Amino acid sequence: MLETKGYAAFDANTPLAPYNFERRDVGPHDVLIQIHFCGVCHSDLHTAKGEWGGAMYPVVPGHEIVGRILKVGEHVQKFKEGEMAGVGCMVDSCQTCPSCNEGLEQYCVQGFTGTYNSPEKGMDTPTYGGYSNQIVVNENYVLKIREDQDLARVAPLLCAGITTYSPLRHWKVSEGHKVAVVGLGGLGHMAVKLAASMGAEVTVLSTSPSKEADAQSLGAHKFVVTKDENALKQVRGSFDFIINTVSAKVSLDMYASLLKRDGTMILLGVPPEAPQLHAGTLIFGRRSIAGSLIGGIAETQEMLDYCAEHNILSDVEVISMSQINNAYDRMLAGDVKYRFVIDMSTLQHA
Repeated sequence: MLETKGYAAFDANTPLAPYNFERRDVGPHDVLIQIHFCGVCHSDLHTAKGEWGGAMYPVVPGHEIVGRILKVGEHVQKFKEGEMAGVGCMVDSCQTCPSCNEGLEQYCVQGFTGTYNSPEKGMDTPTYGGYSNQIVVNENYVLKIREDQDLARVAPLLCAGITTYSPLRHWKVSEGHKVAVVGLGGLGHMAVKLAASMGAEVTVLSTSPSKEADAQSLGAHKFVVTKDENALKQVRGSFDFIINTVSAKVSLDMYASLLKRDGTMILLGVPPEAPQLHAGTLIFGRRSIAGSLIGGIAETQEMLDYCAEHNILSDVEVISMSQINNAYDRMLAGDVKYRFVIDMSTLQHA
């Protein structure tokens, strides 16, 4: 077993604190990665606070991982020691169901194994995430990372990037499409960058007029304040797609009414309460409401290569490991543009 240092939530109410634990030895198909950077996702906070239920304390969060390979198993074919690599939201799946066979491991019939807070296959311990100095992962769930990039800004692509890239690719968003993005946070700012890079006309829908300048700097072509009824009237029935990244309670009826006939709103956020929607809003425009969950491993690699080619990176604030609890407080207050990323070299001093 490998002695590992990390930071963990020990219950729902106390701050995250140092935690020493063991990872499995490197097996024949495994890769050992020294973690350099780990993004901080809202999912980390929700899980650490026990807000989604099922927290297996102590929880070591983190699923936006970039680091250098220290060791590979004897049968590893895809990676070599010394290379940069990434790990996203999952580290295993059944590998035999139709979804896994089609490269859609995120929809594994048996459920994929999350990078943290999931039962680890063949072991009695849960998986532990990237708020740690190292991680051992089967090579089939490891991504190649180009070293000539700002690696701290690459890390959030492993969740925020693929979560927004996957639906844009699935629905074949391209030049001529009008795409609206709801919520200008970690997911939303990536949705704007990616949709604009694919040639779409991008509009940010926001309750905050103060975000207009930021939206434009990220690549948005238009900005609509949703509290302004006159502004909403001008865009009703105008969008081919709406990427809804908001996890708070929102009016799906209002947003759905902004879709064209045959338009689709794609939900990426999970509100705490079941959203309400009048069937007529969909029926009288043949509109659709859909959902999307991260992406498979092959598509995640495609996204990383696409972003490297188009120089698309997350906007981040790099923090030390000792600042994580303050970062959680700031996330709750919406005080981050647009992703915190932990410099894991600071772990030893935390």
